[in-house]
Amino acid sequence: MSVIQKNNKKLIRSWAMFDWANSAYNLVITSTIFPVYYTTITNTKEHGDVVRFFGAEFVNTALSNFALAVAYLVMALTLPFISSYADANGKKKQIMKFFTTAGAIACMGLFFFKLETLEIGIICFVIAAMGYIGGVLFNNSYLPLIASVDQQDKVSAQGFSYGYVGCVTLQILCFIVVLKPEWFGISDTSLPARISFLMVGLWWLGFSLIPFKYLPNIPATRKGEGLSLVEKVKAEISSVWGHIQQIPEIKKFLPAFFFYSIGVQTLMIVASAFGEKVLHLGATKLIGTILLIQLVAIAGAFIMSAISARIGNVKVLMLVVVIWISICISAYFLTTEIQFYILAALVGLVMGGIQSLSRSTFSKLIPEDIQDTTAFFSFYDVTEKIAIVVGLFSFAMIEQITHNIRYSALSLSLFFIIGLLLLIRLLRYNKS
Repeated sequence: MSVIQKNNKKLIRSWAMFDWANSAYNLVITSTIFPVYYTTITNTKEHGDVVRFFGAEFVNTALSNFALAVAYLVMALTLPFISSYADANGKKKQIMKFFTTAGAIACMGLFFFKLETLEIGIICFVIAAMGYIGGVLFNNSYLPLIASVDQQDKVSAQGFSYGYVGCVTLQILCFIVVLKPEWFGISDTSLPARISFLMVGLWWLGFSLIPFKYLPNIPATRKGEGLSLVEKVKAEISSVWGHIQQIPEIKKFLPAFFFYSIGVQTLMIVASAFGEKVLHLGATKLIGTILLIQLVAIAGAFIMSAISARIGNVKVLMLVVVIWISICISAYFLTTEIQFYILAALVGLVMGGIQSLSRSTFSKLIPEDIQDTTAFFSFYDVTEKIAIVVGLFSFAMIEQITHNIRYSALSLSLFFIIGLLLLIRLLRYNKS
């Protein structure tokens, strides 16, 4: 296999541009304009917040959370096989391109999403999520290949900071279209949001061309030479699983990561819907708040990276999880806009830190001589995706039963508490 020069600044910048490209989906579609648009068009005088989806009735936000959970579940079940196939056959970058293209096109398809096309809109929503999930896995797997262990916290933070700056840049452009449609001669009230979805797809696909140009093709691993495709994949999975069984740090980190990720990822996804349902803030204030979160998150990623260099990753993760617990409890008692903005700023600070540090912590636990990093990171990503499935299903189910989204938010604190207890087991490992 050709040697990749680690810590090459140009290569790292190109890798970080993938975060710049796909984070627009995560902000506009997952967190801001789409949730507000979706909640607005699915709340009618005749039926309130209840919608019919292929003949079945759902609370509107419960439906979107269930749909997203299905996307994450499908990907969680298939990622180990997809990633093992990619490593065994040297298809890492090609499959990364496939997921990115599918996700971006699905985002463009949301341009046609209205209440009367609810089913088609939800399907596009699901495909976009699957494209995002798949792309992130393969991008993450490049981290231990392009950065040395001592630089991975910093490089991971750089990737997330690129992502936050990129998504905020596009969000501002979308914000202008949504708030000032008259500047563009738009009279259809649904059109500005739908144009934003189209812009996300174009942005995602366009800027992804940069990492696709510069990221190296990783040759096939030699495991399973002479075997059939299915046997190659099985050999790859068995090899990686065998390695993981011999690394106690990873075996202890992944359960902790699973539980606190349930809370982190779910809160990030439902924040806008929560603010709209509890405080009725409206699109302008909600989108502005999410922008604030992203800007604070840039600083958060670097601050946590700097602190971890002094006291270690695990201690910083524990501190951040404690803050997340306080956020969940505070959300239950939330009554004013000022309280919401304070919580939003706090979420931004710890959101960037916990995502960046989790990725680099896992990367540092992978042995340096390992090249089939995609299969390794598939276990990380599957853990995160199953966590999101559990989080979204539990959040949606509690709201479906109680019709009170506050109880859903409070329940997430239990997952954080379990994650915190599991992190304590990692303290004796200096490497993390």
